[in-house]
Amino acid sequence: MEIRPTTDQDLDVFVETLHTAFGWFPETPAEGGGGLWWSALEMDRSLLAVSADGRPVGTAGAYPFELTLPGGALAPTSGVTAVGVLPSHRRQGVLSAMMRHQLADLRARGEFLSVLLASEAVIYRRFGYGPATYTARLTVPRRQADLALPRARAAADAPASDADTGSVELLRRADRGTILEEVYDRYRRAQTGAVSRPHRWWALRAGQPPISPAPRHIIVHRDADGVPDGYASYSIGDPDHTLTVDEIIATNDTATTALARFVLGHDLVSQVVFKHLPTDHPLRWQLADFRAGQVGNDTDWLWVRLLDIPRALTARGWSLDGELVLDVDDPFLGEHGRYLLTVRDGRAECVPTGREPDLSLDVSDLGSVYLGGTAPSTLVRAGHIRAHRPGAAALADALFRSEQPPHCLHWF
Repeated sequence: MEIRPTTDQDLDVFVETLHTAFGWFPETPAEGGGGLWWSALEMDRSLLAVSADGRPVGTAGAYPFELTLPGGALAPTSGVTAVGVLPSHRRQGVLSAMMRHQLADLRARGEFLSVLLASEAVIYRRFGYGPATYTARLTVPRRQADLALPRARAAADAPASDADTGSVELLRRADRGTILEEVYDRYRRAQTGAVSRPHRWWALRAGQPPISPAPRHIIVHRDADGVPDGYASYSIGDPDHTLTVDEIIATNDTATTALARFVLGHDLVSQVVFKHLPTDHPLRWQLADFRAGQVGNDTDWLWVRLLDIPRALTARGWSLDGELVLDVDDPFLGEHGRYLLTVRDGRAECVPTGREPDLSLDVSDLGSVYLGGTAPSTLVRAGHIRAHRPGAAALADALFRSEQPPHCLHWF
């Protein structure tokens, strides 16, 4: 078997092999061309596994993204995608060979982080990826969708400066222009755990709504100066008239609340479903009836893998000073390292050390705690991380915690 890089001439066979691996049939382009979820694939970053008789049997790709780290730094990151092996060639080492080749290629490009969305949770941990952000669905019956007046403003002596003086409008597709792209870009730069949506995606209408040409209603919030600072994408489906919100993207809480109020107040719907909210989203607390918001599909989303541990740990910001010795095992790549992490004034140094470890962990567990969305002490209690001294887990919690919980909603 051979693992080889692809070129633009391999696109058709790559797509056909990928679809066959998942049991799908390639869809036809939207009216006017484009609009295919795979149309933004980067063939100079993709791989084909080819059997001894020359037959393509596996695929793996990667998108060039930026990932927003704790502290606001933007890190170049590979978004691994389109990974599949034909049913006839599974459990024969094809997937492992592709993943090992891909990780070596990413390192050769000078990259120190890789991320993916896992189709099955048991697959990618063995390749060094760990779940790092989480997302949930919130369902609100229309009859219980009233938002309560914020108690902080309800007080007679509370200032009204935080009241929304902006507006919400429905946009026709022809009038959207680059508004959604620009709002998303401002949002993702400020949201820990978010990845970029390159212009290529918007231009090719690749991915899921609202990027794709699938019919959606779009509402935009504008601030008091008329500047767009949030949007929501939604559809209403039969037969139960459920209003489903693909995503709410906003650069501030005022815009988020205004957009939520609009969809929750929509007439002629039975319920409103928010598909993709952070697990700590304040909307449940804003409902007049707290029990009206039913949380479901609470699941992992972005998985993170560190390719260069010192570079990754020094790239992110930190909110507490301290020292930890991390003993990190990477069984997939056959690597092992012990690192002294020293944090001062929000920045870190990370160097090899011979000191006794504070924590021993797998590289996939380091990926889980990297963005601050998973507490190291949780993984200690789960038996994944070993703490070698009292207080080590608590110190790790305080160090790795992000001021802003990480969240990613981009699908790739």
